[in-house]
Amino acid sequence: MTTQTPGPSPYTVVRGWHQPFAEPGFAFGGNSGVFAESPDRIFIAQRGETRLPDPLPSGFAGFAGSIGINVLNAVDRRVWRNCLYTLDSQGRVRERWTQWDHLCQGASGPGPHRIRISPYDPDRRVWVINESTHQIYVFSNDGARLLLTLGERNVPGSDATHFAKPQDVAFLPDGRILVADGLDNHRVIILDKDARYLGEFGGFGKGPGQFNGVHALGIGPQGRIFALDRSGGRVNVFRTTADPAKVEVVASYPGFSLPLDLIVNDTAIWMTDLKPLRFIKLDFEGRHLYTWHVPSDLPDGYLEVHTFSVDSAGNLYGGDNQYGRTQKFVPRPGVDPALLISAPWRAR
Repeated sequence: MTTQTPGPSPYTVVRGWHQPFAEPGFAFGGNSGVFAESPDRIFIAQRGETRLPDPLPSGFAGFAGSIGINVLNAVDRRVWRNCLYTLDSQGRVRERWTQWDHLCQGASGPGPHRIRISPYDPDRRVWVINESTHQIYVFSNDGARLLLTLGERNVPGSDATHFAKPQDVAFLPDGRILVADGLDNHRVIILDKDARYLGEFGGFGKGPGQFNGVHALGIGPQGRIFALDRSGGRVNVFRTTADPAKVEVVASYPGFSLPLDLIVNDTAIWMTDLKPLRFIKLDFEGRHLYTWHVPSDLPDGYLEVHTFSVDSAGNLYGGDNQYGRTQKFVPRPGVDPALLISAPWRAR
């Protein structure tokens, strides 16, 4: 992979966009999952809320990171509340799915990791991946019903019906579902449209198509599957085959420190990496097209862009798993459209 000198960010941060709504004494936890269903409905999966110190230090700006609390590490301050909610275009809470907080309670680890909706699902069901309970939940779009649970609560495993710290899901045009399973099993599972096991690929290692932690998945044109190898520091590329239970290994793009999330659109791969914290654009051959660094300085900085999503209006949303909030980015006036993250690819 060729390197490139970082350029300026093509976006402007909407300062203070994510408006607090917790009860007094609490703030956002790690915003591990973000999915922009529309410009006025942004789903957030957060790792509970953070109990604030009393008295509250000066300088509190509505999120725990503003007073020096790293919500990823401050596990003694975590409470399992408001794990799933939505925001409107102004960053105000729209819905709180508190009826499902009990699915997070009792977990020994960080809890929900991703939230996704298939572009091919007319019912727009909401998929939530809970790393700590080794489960995946599928909800109706309004949150009223839990339609499906995959995996067995608090029982890790490596067979066809168990996961071990799953990280993500992705959706193929023919209805198949891919599960990044994930930090312990180092595999991607292929499920049919009814979520029944078909096969798997990957495995632990440094060889072609192997992983040291599958952290995120993206689907591209011509049957391509892009999988972030987090601790392996690379993107592994696969392609579907005539056999629905099998894929072929295409390529591996190394050279990253700790890749976190990705969006694959019609012509490129966008991803975030941790050290240095940055957004990166690659073409489908792994060539480096553009990058910009994300500062850590407050009030607009990040410690970790753990997840990101774009809406139909071109706005970008990034969830911070350490400062504890989500921020909204709007395109700068007159910016080159090639530098903006467009909507994820989907078959048309």
